[in-house]
Amino acid sequence: MTRVVLFILGFSMLVCAACAQPDAPPAEVRSSPEAAAPETAPPHVARPRIVFLGDSLTAGYGLAKEESVPSLIQSRLRAEGYPYEVVNAGVSGDTSAGGLSRLDWSLEGDVRVLVLELGGNDGLRGLPVASMKRNLTEIITRAQSRGIKVLLTGMEAPPNFGPAYTAEFRQAFRDLSRLPGVVYMPFYLDGVAGIPELNLPDGIHPNAEGSRIIERALWGVLEPMLEKSPGARSASR
Repeated sequence: MTRVVLFILGFSMLVCAACAQPDAPPAEVRSSPEAAAPETAPPHVARPRIVFLGDSLTAGYGLAKEESVPSLIQSRLRAEGYPYEVVNAGVSGDTSAGGLSRLDWSLEGDVRVLVLELGGNDGLRGLPVASMKRNLTEIITRAQSRGIKVLLTGMEAPPNFGPAYTAEFRQAFRDLSRLPGVVYMPFYLDGVAGIPELNLPDGIHPNAEGSRIIERALWGVLEPMLEKSPGARSASR
């Protein structure tokens, strides 16, 4: 709990600076599912996909391409013999509304799992929790309607907007975790938040070592959702 408090305190220090700057994604953020395909994958082979829909924490802000959590998961899948293609649909600065607006594009192809990591920027900006919850609910239900499994990752809000907002924000993720079929990782930055040596100088974004810690924790939740030999299926789009 102490580390979570340190994280949200550090998170709050960036509110004014972040709101004063444009939310353009960093150069390493990929802009299409095709760009996320491993270079070793034959272009004619269509594999089932795992899509990471998120913000800068997913995009790998400040990291080399291969150090982002989705890239580390792709390497783990390959090592463990799972024939999935990971798509990094993370966009720096994105909110839950932004993720919803690009959902259909992000779910192109044979998507089997959606890792949903959004909400941090809603909390950073003090956006209405009810709107965030509604957006995330819509993302979850629309993905599930396509037969896609959903892994939801939780986030904490900064304390700037008062304890009532922070409590409401936390409760929203708990409520979402109870939706039918949702697999839940309570705090995406668990074991990393509030630890300076695991984060970039901004105190918010994980460095390469922090990213590896997140990947290991996420893998423990994600792997039970996967199949070693997923059969082809046609999904209506």
